[in-house]
Amino acid sequence: MLTVIAMLAFAGNSLLCRLALKGARIDAASFTLVRIASAALVLWIILLARGSPNRDEARRAGSLASALALIVYAAAFSFAYVRLAAGAGALLLFGAVQATMIGYGIATGERLAATQWLGLLLALAGLVWLVLPGLAAPDPASSVLMIAAGIGWGVYSLRGRGQADPVAVTAGNFLRALPFAIAVSALAFAFAGTNVAASGFAYAAASGALTSGLGYVVWYAALKGLASATAATVQLSVPVITAAGGVLLLDETLTARLVGSSVAILGGIALVVSSKRR
Repeated sequence: MLTVIAMLAFAGNSLLCRLALKGARIDAASFTLVRIASAALVLWIILLARGSPNRDEARRAGSLASALALIVYAAAFSFAYVRLAAGAGALLLFGAVQATMIGYGIATGERLAATQWLGLLLALAGLVWLVLPGLAAPDPASSVLMIAAGIGWGVYSLRGRGQADPVAVTAGNFLRALPFAIAVSALAFAFAGTNVAASGFAYAAASGALTSGLGYVVWYAALKGLASATAATVQLSVPVITAAGGVLLLDETLTARLVGSSVAILGGIALVVSSKRR
């Protein structure tokens, strides 16, 4: 259940980012800054509301390494989507996440059963089927940025496994990432200026407070019960959920290809999650 909630939050984050950046309602650097700041704020409020005995808990929790992975993901994701098509971006992002998390799992002794390999290949095939028909030649620089975002997200997810207090850890990571987000925004302002409409600010704030801050808390909790390969593969459901959200919220067309690819991705995830590991 925690994993399902986290995937819904991540899909919502993608929809909010597309709404804000595609409509030029906010620039990428400002989106990243508002997203990080609002997430840090809501997580700090949660720590206070739950009656934490030490109000400096967030400053001591988390780590600089996780904060760096977080800001790499958040900033690269925002800047990549300025010029990268949504389908190409999703394929690059989740491909990089897959490579990072599964590669780490195999390197540390985790092995996949034959049915898990079959499920992984089926899920990847479904993802390619979903996004490939709309691909144009992607911008090389944006492609590199999205791959970096995927690596950052994979590293951040791996570092989040086994944390005893995911709320405090996530709050600490966002607080540590905030100075980096401010620096990115300042550099972007110096070279290209800024653009922040009210609707863009609202989308970025919702992305930070709801689908990022709270979503990552849930994801941290879910990761304690997931193997690396399972955690990597289950995230392939996010493009499907995002596409469904586009149909319901953005008046996008529901196609047979969307339905078929959704079956392949979710079926592949089911094989990976339900199969025995060795």
